[in-house]
Amino acid sequence: MDLVIRDARVIDGTGGASYRADVGLDGGRIAAIRREGDGGPRLGARRTLHAHGLALSPGFIDMHAHSDLALLRDPDHSAKAAQGVTLEVLGQDGLSYAPVDDRTLTEVRRAITGWNGDGSDIDFDWRTVGEYLDRLDRQGIAVNAAYLVPQGTVRMYATGWDDRPATPAELTRMKQLVAEGMEQGAVGMSSGLTYTPGMYADDAELTELCRVVARYDGYYCPHHRSYGAGALAAYEEMVTLTRNAGCALHLAHATMNFGVNKGKAPDLLSLLDKALDEGADISLDTYPYTPGCTTLVAMLPSWASEGGPEAVLARLRDDESAEKIRHHMEVVGADGCHGVPIEWDTIEISGVSDPGMASCVGKTIAESAAQRGEAPWVTARRLLINDNLGSTILQHVGHEENVRAIMRHRVHTGGSDGILQGYKPHPRAYGTFPHYLGHYARDLGVLSLEECVAHLTSRPAARLRLPDRGLVREGYRADLVLFDPDTVAAGSTFEAPRTLPVGIPHVFVDGRFVIEDGRRTDVLAGRSVRRTA
Repeated sequence: MDLVIRDARVIDGTGGASYRADVGLDGGRIAAIRREGDGGPRLGARRTLHAHGLALSPGFIDMHAHSDLALLRDPDHSAKAAQGVTLEVLGQDGLSYAPVDDRTLTEVRRAITGWNGDGSDIDFDWRTVGEYLDRLDRQGIAVNAAYLVPQGTVRMYATGWDDRPATPAELTRMKQLVAEGMEQGAVGMSSGLTYTPGMYADDAELTELCRVVARYDGYYCPHHRSYGAGALAAYEEMVTLTRNAGCALHLAHATMNFGVNKGKAPDLLSLLDKALDEGADISLDTYPYTPGCTTLVAMLPSWASEGGPEAVLARLRDDESAEKIRHHMEVVGADGCHGVPIEWDTIEISGVSDPGMASCVGKTIAESAAQRGEAPWVTARRLLINDNLGSTILQHVGHEENVRAIMRHRVHTGGSDGILQGYKPHPRAYGTFPHYLGHYARDLGVLSLEECVAHLTSRPAARLRLPDRGLVREGYRADLVLFDPDTVAAGSTFEAPRTLPVGIPHVFVDGRFVIEDGRRTDVLAGRSVRRTA
């Protein structure tokens, strides 16, 4: 065999008790497992790695990643590889870079500059989902990647940025684009229903698209219409919609945020349990932190974004329109801010596109406004205009009791929602998976270590319909992590968000070291993981 890992504490991903074993790898797969006490000769290989009791688990699956361009831009990709992530699911929140035509590509690059940069350093030599996945394979990537067809991009392609129902012809075109994406290997479809233009779709339109996804045994992954005011009704809308469509549902970053939802996670879990008990196919992911992260422009009311980025900037530059936006955000509660009047002391600038605006990073809008002696909206409006809508934010609106309750649920999985852009990104991008293992499993005991590993491995593999990933089992892919249960921890903090984790010395993708003795190798063993018929 290629490699034998000796004396590992195998946490196999089932959630069951761990056991000591030697594990042999060959040809990118787990070739043999010899448990402690089994008879027979010891496993032999060309190379031996002594684990000395370190935990050996399946590689972690990041169910909500924003590495769509980062995988191409940064072959190292230690942000995820060093956490033990061996597979990321891209195309999230309804906005990504395929399928597109030339116009749509230009517009979507502009719309999500705050998530992924403007892409000026990327050769966009693809237009379809299949071509994007081919590009990942051709270039070589650090970890594996699956893809969701982004519904907002599809709507942008077919209807533009208008806030109106799609015509029959436009709906037919959207269904065709989703079908083509699924046929080319996408595992499902995502939406961002607080982001334009995807949020302009009504339930009837989304149901029709979900029916297409269901035909290919994919799943629908919505960032639904509110995580604040009316959050429970927004969750219920997604449950009802997907059941009507006969489509599996995976709820993205399933949180209950803002003051109106403090302590209300049990209400959400009761809703989900009822649907599950009735036969619904539902899963969810969360990140183990209370603040969220998105773009500043996403806070605006949806009507202010109709027509696309240039129309937004025109409205912001017009005093009368800007005052209407301010009133909607501060008094009424914009749908972009989940129906809750914005609190500027919870909005911290985490990144800017224009280096000249870097002095704003690390401060809340309220703090920057106070330093200037002006109203917070004046500061926010200036930043939006001068930074060309490219600013990212941390939004401090979560509740710890909700985070813990949801991560215990029977269909919970882990997703970083990691935005790698910005001077001060959310630490979840570099720390989600060790934070689960070290803080929530070991230190707090919210989950046992075995349960936690199952949440991060076999559960997401089952949602993705992957028959040979997510478990330490003979014949399975050798995507594996060796970590120290006593020391594993996120290194990233809000003060130093790009610090790598500790306690994860070895990570394997396809049986090859991508992290060895705590250091990134030059191996690019990742490939696209495509839905199969």
